[in-house]
Amino acid sequence: MTSTSTGHRVAVVGAGTMGIGAAHAFALAGMDVLLLDKSTQALDTALRQINTNVRLYGLIDPRLSAGAEVLDRVRVGTDLAEARDSDWLIENVTENHDVKREVLGLLDGVCRPGVPIGANTSAIPIGVLASYTEHPERVIGVHLMNPVPLKNVVEVIPSVHTSAATLTLMRECLGRAGKTTVTVNDSPGFVTNRIAMLMVNEAVHLLAEGVADPASIDRLMRGCLGHQMGPLETADLIGLDTVLYSLEVLSAHRDEDKFAPARLLREYVASGRLGRKSGEGFYSYTS
Repeated sequence: MTSTSTGHRVAVVGAGTMGIGAAHAFALAGMDVLLLDKSTQALDTALRQINTNVRLYGLIDPRLSAGAEVLDRVRVGTDLAEARDSDWLIENVTENHDVKREVLGLLDGVCRPGVPIGANTSAIPIGVLASYTEHPERVIGVHLMNPVPLKNVVEVIPSVHTSAATLTLMRECLGRAGKTTVTVNDSPGFVTNRIAMLMVNEAVHLLAEGVADPASIDRLMRGCLGHQMGPLETADLIGLDTVLYSLEVLSAHRDEDKFAPARLLREYVASGRLGRKSGEGFYSYTS
């Protein structure tokens, strides 16, 4: 597998929460970013959110404050064919097999030979996603963490199809973006979500049983175990629908009762309580 990749032009496909964070992080690292989505409204929202996040993250770490420079490096588009000049790609579309099959297939047909395609998913095995393309050797899992500009470690997951060249290129590209990579073998949920989703699910069980309220659960996990965020805060940030879907994927692939989603989690999602993005989850964000 050969490539002319320089690593300086990256296409981010999907302008949701993770796509916004990825575009922000890569632009902050000095890369030229193409943010793609089928919705022009989503793209407009993404640019506004990046501008807001630059200010917010700058309060946490002054090194993350470079608003005009970041936005100048991000251009947007609605046609996946625009990704043809990119040196590497990160796919962040919704966790739906039909959507991912369509997008990955199109990207595979558009990109130059040897260009690595990073699939960002919460739990779907990378080998499954790679099978949606004609060149599965160029597909690799890239599990970014939210918020991406603040999280410097990235879980990288090659499938049985992924070539050694793809792994090397993707690690180099993420390194240029200031990310430290940890490579793990392909498995549903990988390492981080296989553990994290269990913790979130158990926290929901504790809440449903009346053992403690959300603030107490999260405070104990932060204060006693040193977590930066508690499990219910984390779930609200990720999106309760994404948490539910991840648990369902883990349950289906692992066939283990421990991954069965808590009933309260299903009820929240069914009622539209999805976390930060809907204004209410385990906490209220309407104010």
